[in-house]
Amino acid sequence: MKLRNLKRRLYGLTTIPERVARARYFRGHGVHSPFVYRLVRQAFMRRGLLTAEPVLYEALLQRGFVKKRAVQLQNLYTLCDYRAFSIDDLETNCDLCLLTEAVSENRTREVVERAARRHTTVAVMSPYEGRERAALCRELVENHTCTSVDKRAFLLLFTDPNLPKQHYRI
Repeated sequence: MKLRNLKRRLYGLTTIPERVARARYFRGHGVHSPFVYRLVRQAFMRRGLLTAEPVLYEALLQRGFVKKRAVQLQNLYTLCDYRAFSIDDLETNCDLCLLTEAVSENRTREVVERAARRHTTVAVMSPYEGRERAALCRELVENHTCTSVDKRAFLLLFTDPNLPKQHYRI
């Protein structure tokens, strides 16, 4: 067996602890927050769109996002009753700001800090795309004062002052 094939097979063993930690939140079980439970059941588990006006969905598909992630984010957008969004920059009136891998670490920190002051939800896309980005996302979660949800493909940082400081890995 080639060394490369052996590495691929062994890689699955290194992700077992992460899978076990996330198994608790499968399908919303173990989530003790009604808000996050509603997100899991109505936004992340739904295959279709909740709205007839999929503005975020269409914008994400134009940028090359996978359809499944675009549906999940559009459903989040609809469920939380957001009115405006921005991608890769924090605009004045947006309720949801999506930060892709193209945004630098310093810029990401800056946008997250400004979003916290404005009570804007931030979605950091691809939080595990490299060690530096994973470390940045761990730092963001540690310093965040409200609820955060790690969905593997994106990290959500909510800034609603009514939500407690909790972190969910789904």
